[in-house]
Amino acid sequence: MPNDIPADPAKLVETYLRTLMIPDPVGARRFIAPGVEIVFTGARPMRDPSECAAFNAKRYRWVKKRFEHTHVVAGGTPAHTVVYNTGTLHGEWPDGSAFEGNRYVDRYTLANGLIVRMEVWNDSGELLLLRAGIAA
Repeated sequence: MPNDIPADPAKLVETYLRTLMIPDPVGARRFIAPGVEIVFTGARPMRDPSECAAFNAKRYRWVKKRFEHTHVVAGGTPAHTVVYNTGTLHGEWPDGSAFEGNRYVDRYTLANGLIVRMEVWNDSGELLLLRAGIAA
């Protein structure tokens, strides 16, 4: 494993997210295992960080994460660890209007020091429904 990959699971996830949010999908690949499974909001399957960046480019003019907590689930081993990262999104919608306070939860499964599964949930879908006037 390259020595620029943090051994600490929480630091690995945070470094991956910071890299992905640049966006630098090529650099983000250093933190994922071959065959990674990525599931974005709406159960959208993806296989590469470049797909995350492309999806975000359609949904937002730009978007960044403000980390609030990164939790490593107790009982993990170097062979299998689960990490949750929670916080809020801020940025601009495609029309240029700003947003912040958009809650998110990401769940990462790590195996042998690399991300093998990333699951993403956030409030963007609900906020877009409100902006469109079709949600209470």
